[in-house]
Amino acid sequence: MLAVPKNKFAFSRRGFMLLPLGLMACKPGPAAIEISGATMGTTYNVTAVDQAGKLGTSDLRQMVEAALAEVNSQMSNWDSTSEISRFNARRTTDAVSVSPELAYVMNAARDVHAASGGQFDVTVGTLIDLWGFGAGKGGEHMPSAAAIETALASAGQEKTLQIGAETLRKTRPAAEVYLSAIGKGYGVDRVARALQSAGLKDFMIEIGGDLYTAGVNGDGMRWRIGIETPDALDRGLQAVVGVSDLGMATSGDYRNYFEKDGARYSHIIDPGTGRPITHNTASATVLTGNAMLADAWATAMLIMGREKGMQVAEAQNLAVLFVERAEGSQTGFVTTKNARFTELMA
Repeated sequence: MLAVPKNKFAFSRRGFMLLPLGLMACKPGPAAIEISGATMGTTYNVTAVDQAGKLGTSDLRQMVEAALAEVNSQMSNWDSTSEISRFNARRTTDAVSVSPELAYVMNAARDVHAASGGQFDVTVGTLIDLWGFGAGKGGEHMPSAAAIETALASAGQEKTLQIGAETLRKTRPAAEVYLSAIGKGYGVDRVARALQSAGLKDFMIEIGGDLYTAGVNGDGMRWRIGIETPDALDRGLQAVVGVSDLGMATSGDYRNYFEKDGARYSHIIDPGTGRPITHNTASATVLTGNAMLADAWATAMLIMGREKGMQVAEAQNLAVLFVERAEGSQTGFVTTKNARFTELMA
């Protein structure tokens, strides 16, 4: 993993996606190559262990940047010229042919939407913008009930989008697709494929709190990932897990939020109400076979909260860990993980 000073940790700079870089492994060996940069409105970090000793830093950066440039050109809501931004700008109900990559992500979004009972929804972007949490927006904006109802009318995947094998179609012209909760994870997976194509077997890729690990770190151990305590004022560790050949994502409500009249409003929007979640679950961490699904499911789990989320996780055979605010406490937290999460950590 990335080297950090003794007794210090580095965390994802993305507000609502915590974790990855709480790094507990020792400093990587000389064959470990580390690069960082900016992408998708957030940052990326990649560490690769080149067992053959043939890969240079510039080689790794070139591979990573090429993969990310392709993903951004298709899926970035921060780029007005991207494929998804151009789709959003259309105000028609005509079907549009899309790239195989965007079709793949949208079909995955449709599947998670259905399996989560609609709690994962890529059409809530207008609501996220309305509350001041969208791309390029500032927070601390309290919309009226009428404005929320208007935004809800153009949201909801089932009623506003038709997702085909190779096409997208709006059934309501004002609908928009916001891929922040699945596109970053896909970007991680796309970089992973690029590294694997180059013959690398041991690496860690993180984008804005979503990650994928392969093989082992520079010390020959599982990659050690710290899950951040969901406290805006205390960047401690709630848990540390060893991850190998898995995607991992954490969604939290404690970095991107505002307070007004004594109430707290986070960027995590319930698709059913059009308003920020209000339950005690502060973060949800999901482990799956790839980062894209971990990304989407972490968001869905946080929206649902621990009680409902655990039920859905069991039905979908998902590994999940929840961190909740203790009743009556502003600083205390309770961690709950299911059997599948424990099994993957064994």
